Amino acid sequence: MPVEFLGIAATADGTETTASTTAAFDRDYTLRLARAHEDHDWDRVLFAYGSGSPDPAPAAAFIASRLDRLQILLAHRPNVSYPTFAAKTFATLDRISDGRLTVHFITGGNDHEQQREGDFLTKDERYDRTREYIRIVKKAWTSREPFDHEGTHYRFHDFVSDVFPVQEPRPGVSFGGSSEAAYAAGGAEADIYCLWGEPLARTAEQIERVLEAARQAGRADAPRIQVAFRPIIAPTEELAWEKAHRTVAAIKTRREGGDLIRRGRPAGTGPENAGSQRLLEIAEAGERYDRALWTPTAAATGGAGNSNALVGTPETVAQALLDYYDLGVDILSARGYHLVDDAIDFGRYVIPIVREEVAKRDAARAAAEAAAEAERAGRAEHDRHQLIAAQA
Repeated sequence: MPVEFLGIAATADGTETTASTTAAFDRDYTLRLARAHEDHDWDRVLFAYGSGSPDPAPAAAFIASRLDRLQILLAHRPNVSYPTFAAKTFATLDRISDGRLTVHFITGGNDHEQQREGDFLTKDERYDRTREYIRIVKKAWTSREPFDHEGTHYRFHDFVSDVFPVQEPRPGVSFGGSSEAAYAAGGAEADIYCLWGEPLARTAEQIERVLEAARQAGRADAPRIQVAFRPIIAPTEELAWEKAHRTVAAIKTRREGGDLIRRGRPAGTGPENAGSQRLLEIAEAGERYDRALWTPTAAATGGAGNSNALVGTPETVAQALLDYYDLGVDILSARGYHLVDDAIDFGRYVIPIVREEVAKRDAARAAAEAAAEAERAGRAEHDRHQLIAAQA
């Protein structure tokens, strides 16, 4: 199966390790970072969502109008707009990008962050709302006839859109989470299911839960799986580990200074979402897992989002990513701590190795399938001749 690479489409240059030197939305930096991805063989970039962050939809439209190949993953929280309005926004963006849009729906795992924009539903209510929201958006994307909706969270009559996506039948739907409610919602509705990087065994368990949820929802297909990491690479293992320890020290310095509080939850509180809780649990149990997974970056941020690292040379990190590919992960998400430079280095030194190895795996698999088919055909032909001989 083909492999895809997802990067980040930040609109400012700050990260967990460095304070921003730009405005929250800097046109030149946003374009520079996106172009670094497009020029170095990344497939798509994520326009993330935060309560106080620049609106990702016009930022995505800005990039789509200036770059020709890079695909867009647009994050969206259902609490910020009505689903019929959102469906038109997404369809327009798919038109602007000529069919390069996927939408990532965020239920919201942090009450404090949700309440910043007036969302006071419980977590279970939010998941129920997200499922209803996604279904409405899908129908608005595809229905050429007016339709009504009477649901728990939304009610409207006689809606039909004038703008439809380029993609047929519709753009992709992305979803993520590590709770049972998330597995159920994403397993039922998502085309892509997103996970944060965990040890291989635990990732395999989560993948199976997503696939089981899809089966329970009656789906004949299943979501593709995406897993996210923070790669830390250098020409030698020793240099990579030195870089990793410097990275953690920088994160701790910013966190202790209070610079990272607004990026997540209030100071002194633990994570509410299952994904962050899992990251901290894994970090507490050990620092290093499998070939290259390293947890102190997650521990230093308090389990704030995509935060587990893969540390090593490009060859080591590429092989670690291939371990996840072999589990069934075909979208690999990566984001460094110096966004432009790390996107370029990852594209130059890691992506080519992974793509080459995936091509070899796919060729070997195709050859094995062809050989098996030839053997089956040979046996069938042999059986046919035996039957003819017996009847003669």
